Amino acid sequence: MPVKAKTPQDTDSQYQEIIQRLKALANPDAVKGMARFGINPAAACGVWIPELRKIAATAKKSHSLAERLWSSGIHEARILASMVDDPKKVTTDQMDQWAGEFNSWDVCDQCCNNLFRKVEHAHDKAHEWSARPEEFVKRAGFVLMACLAVHDKQASDEAFLEFLAVIKRESTDSRNFVKKAVNWALRQIGKRNKHLNQAALATAREINELDAKAAKWIASDAIRELAGNAVQKRLA
Repeated sequence: MPVKAKTPQDTDSQYQEIIQRLKALANPDAVKGMARFGINPAAACGVWIPELRKIAATAKKSHSLAERLWSSGIHEARILASMVDDPKKVTTDQMDQWAGEFNSWDVCDQCCNNLFRKVEHAHDKAHEWSARPEEFVKRAGFVLMACLAVHDKQASDEAFLEFLAVIKRESTDSRNFVKKAVNWALRQIGKRNKHLNQAALATAREINELDAKAAKWIASDAIRELAGNAVQKRLA
């Protein structure tokens, strides 16, 4: 028998149930502790990712539910939105809207890893967002690069060589959440295969020559891992 389509009433009922579960799991002490991890505690319930994954596992993929959860503005509900959305229904406008509303690194990273990397426009958005001035939009561009390096098995080496040029271009940005994402992208590309490892190391050495503290941190940390025995042994 064909699967019965969800009705607005179904979506509303599931949305209300999820919000009630988040409120029931709310932990004020955890909210206070979020700041220690650099997480913005505004509109947060203090529910950690493993619990959110349990909630998401009980919900079927639903674009309409994801939109409702995101629109709530609740920190954890927005992360859940990235877990339950259907990547085939995500538009570039939606990606830009959500990215423009990122206000914490964990929401940014969860959206990129759970959802945006699976959208057909992911590579384009990685390039586009990497040049944006907003801290978390720019971070999202490099987090996407890192996630694609790990998960997009069909992408060519050329796609990641193009990312390396962008990484070098933006490596002087000293903002904490940007430079960490730039470093993450560089390291993940360099762990993809031997060819990209050599290219990433060459890029890191070029970055190390730049007259910027952020660039030197990004480069030295990446070189330490990518040239290390563990990575070299695995790639060999």
